[in-house]
Amino acid sequence: MARPQNRNQNTPAVSDDPLAHLPGYALRRAANAMMAELGGLLDSIDLRISEASILLLIDGRDDMTSSAIGSVLDIRSANMVPLLNRLSSAGLIDKVRIDGKSMAIVLSDKGREKAAEVRAVTDKFESDLLRRIPAAHRPHLVPALNALWR
Repeated sequence: MARPQNRNQNTPAVSDDPLAHLPGYALRRAANAMMAELGGLLDSIDLRISEASILLLIDGRDDMTSSAIGSVLDIRSANMVPLLNRLSSAGLIDKVRIDGKSMAIVLSDKGREKAAEVRAVTDKFESDLLRRIPAAHRPHLVPALNALWR
């Protein structure tokens, strides 16, 4: 997969960017570029990144409540309702009772098929992303990123 060209005539080269040496700035620019790219790929299967993340998170599980999903993905409860409504309207998720009052969010049969599509898209995306990283740094990339937020 060819890397998209994010630069235009008005965008300075990295060597001209006085902020490029700042780790936080570089991380934000990299995250924005990668999420835009992944978002475009997921558009082809009619999903947003947050929706795709939910499908992957609950795939094969029968114990994830709305609040647990929101907690893991750092999504506010007010934002979970429209996300889950869209997935439910698309026939991708169902609710099943866990106990007397809790409902689990689970994949429907259609949702399992869509989750398989999401996994194929994200696996290819992640593989392409890692190929952009020098081989010597690949084993350290995810642990280093996780150390910034865990």
